[in-house]
Amino acid sequence: MEPVYAALIGLGGGLASGLFGVGGGIVMVPAFVLLLGRDIKTAIGVSLTVIVPAACIGVFQHHRFGHVDWRLTAVVVPLALVGSFTGAWLAKVLPAATLARLFGGFLVLVGVYLLVRKP
Repeated sequence: MEPVYAALIGLGGGLASGLFGVGGGIVMVPAFVLLLGRDIKTAIGVSLTVIVPAACIGVFQHHRFGHVDWRLTAVVVPLALVGSFTGAWLAKVLPAATLARLFGGFLVLVGVYLLVRKP
């Protein structure tokens, strides 16, 4: 049954990635932990690995639709790389329970913000 769940997680993560610009963290990490019983650090590593090709397809499609601002992208990418490197290091040194609580808190804050903000 695990391969079926894993495939459905991939579909959900890819759909969320293309539709909302999210997928690895918000969809896949909780699903890997809850449905597949993986620890959060493995879930994060797998979701990051999976999201790379999915994000590439999403970028291609959004570029085709004219939704990519390449100048803004060029400004964001360098520090996003630094942030990703630092975040991966922090994920290594933080206890899994702390990481899970930080992740859950982040999801709650983002969810509340999206629910109460004015469009």
